[in-house]
Amino acid sequence: MKQSINLRLVLIALIAIVMTAVGITLVYYNLFQGQVRNDLKQNAKLLMETEVFQRAYEQENGKTEDLEHLEFRNLRITWIDEDGTVLYDNDADISGLSNHLDRPEIKQAFAKGEGESTRKSDTMNMNTYYYALLMEDHTVLRVATQARTITSVIISALPVIALIAIVILLACILIGHFLTRQLMRPIEKMADNLDEISTVPAYSELEPFAEKIRSQHEKVLAVAKSGQEFTANVSHELKTPITAISGYAELIENRLIGENEVIPIAGKIRQNSDRLLSLVMDTIQLSEFDHMDMTRAFEPVDLFSVASECVKDLQSQAEKKSITVSCAGSSVIIDADRMLIREMIGNLVQNSIRYNKENGKVQVSVTLADGHPQVSVRDTGIGIPADQLDRVFERFYRVDKSRSRQTGGTGLGLAIVKHIAELHDAEIAIESVLNEGTEIIVRFY
Repeated sequence: MKQSINLRLVLIALIAIVMTAVGITLVYYNLFQGQVRNDLKQNAKLLMETEVFQRAYEQENGKTEDLEHLEFRNLRITWIDEDGTVLYDNDADISGLSNHLDRPEIKQAFAKGEGESTRKSDTMNMNTYYYALLMEDHTVLRVATQARTITSVIISALPVIALIAIVILLACILIGHFLTRQLMRPIEKMADNLDEISTVPAYSELEPFAEKIRSQHEKVLAVAKSGQEFTANVSHELKTPITAISGYAELIENRLIGENEVIPIAGKIRQNSDRLLSLVMDTIQLSEFDHMDMTRAFEPVDLFSVASECVKDLQSQAEKKSITVSCAGSSVIIDADRMLIREMIGNLVQNSIRYNKENGKVQVSVTLADGHPQVSVRDTGIGIPADQLDRVFERFYRVDKSRSRQTGGTGLGLAIVKHIAELHDAEIAIESVLNEGTEIIVRFY
């Protein structure tokens, strides 16, 4: 970043130097051209007012030999008759000069009283400026001088411009290094104290950035902490069924049980195996949900049809506990992943069966509420204490830990429900009364 800032400062300085040099050169060259033209005009008028050409012409009957002694430093004087013939030129032999009526400044002088033009010399390094003035005797007096072109002026100024550029660039590098160090010091200090919420950025413009960084930093720490807790919980939860299976297997291996106890113990092994499998599958699924970029097969799904299938699949499980499960409502279409929606409703119904009372009821309803599809699962179970309602969707959180393990719960069902709802931009609402029952509503938007 420091190097980038320094390079940009140098580039800005270089552009500024070039533009300033070119701009000043153009401005002063235009002023110079104006001064040259003005000087030519003043010289022409001064020569006309002295009447030196008229007197010489009249005294010598059209001869201009007496004008030869006149000296005009850096100024070319040409005197042209009204027919275009050159009467006098201090820089050339008039006998070899062609008719001047075709010259633009001469045409303007005869037409308007005065005229001017600029022509480049053959060397392309000099410009010749002409000014022509119509005199009272209808002859034209023209004065001319040479001056350097804008290109030659810029070329001659290049060494000076280069020297100035080097000096300024060196100054910019030194100043840029100092400024970037001063600029970066508060940012580096803020980065070192990112965990301190009370730290105020030195620049007000950095406050939103600092707030965003702190927020993301806190999220990263929270995710890391959650990951550690999840790993610890998974290890703990897996340890219980594995220990049980190992213990039962050891009893059978060492023939410490009678033949009539083998079948019950085999049932215990199967139950713990099922629980272990459920834990592994739920853990894998939650791990997949953490990768939100996974492709999902969204399609039109009939919410009522999926709910009815879930109720039908879990009917036998409910009957074992003398629990009545029913589904009511009407067909409602949502854009969703059918398998995930089925898993979500299935988990909600399983929870309602698992934590219900004997001869209890589970009612699944699919309706439209304010134009939004929703599915509701209501039971007459043990209920949830009010102070624990916000925590039931946490991973491995159980209201009644002993009952959950006895009924085969993994503590991950509602966490999976929450993730599936988030994937479908749905909201979850929960209402519960202790020892009376619980209702969980998932509304899709």
